[in-house]
Amino acid sequence: MRRSPAVVGYAIAGTAALLVGAQLIGRFELAGKAWPPLTDVIAYVATPAGGSLLLRNLVVTLESAAKGLVIGIAVAVIGAALALVVPILRPGLDRFSAILHAVPTIALAPLLITTAGREATPTVIAALSVGFLMFVTMTSAFANGSAAHADVFTVLGASRFARLTRFELPRAIPSFFDGLTLCAPAAVLGATIGEWFGAPMGLGLLIVSSMQNFQMSLLWAAAIAATLVSLAAYLAFTRLQRFVAGRFA
Repeated sequence: MRRSPAVVGYAIAGTAALLVGAQLIGRFELAGKAWPPLTDVIAYVATPAGGSLLLRNLVVTLESAAKGLVIGIAVAVIGAALALVVPILRPGLDRFSAILHAVPTIALAPLLITTAGREATPTVIAALSVGFLMFVTMTSAFANGSAAHADVFTVLGASRFARLTRFELPRAIPSFFDGLTLCAPAAVLGATIGEWFGAPMGLGLLIVSSMQNFQMSLLWAAAIAATLVSLAAYLAFTRLQRFVAGRFA
């Protein structure tokens, strides 16, 4: 679906206004010295040392986020399917996922560090962030099925597993990609937060260390990089979701 020129124009104008506003706030120190001009951040990233440092840590964060995304999706889909095939497990899985999601990351991180290790903690936290969103998405998709189609499978004597593979999973594909649009940014955010707790590398580590050493250009460069990656992931999966929705509509 093509966007109208007016919509594109508004988007460009809004982005330009945001960039100009950020530059003016930093240049005139309207938010203090902790908000540097955008040109200073760009100049830092343009240096060989600054750009190389940011790129190396960005790759580490992307790797942790990608692993967490795959693991979280796999566990969530399997859990949702298990709850459908074995209905007696549904209440327990719902409560377990809700309780696990409600535990603050700062309380969970020390346990993960001592069990999974510092390097794996960002991946685990990303997987937990993704898993809850996808589990809720898939259980809702399975619950909103057509009663008439379900009755046909029942009359034909289909097993729960046959209904899952031939009816529920194909019908839930659009919802699955809807969940992906939310899970991708959550994976990046989860990996970045997980790196705050002592990971050897990553954007989260850069944010914490630069904040402690008052390296504002590096702090903002890392924060902006994480934001742009999350936005890019969201836009990519949104386009994929629109294609899938049109294909299965």
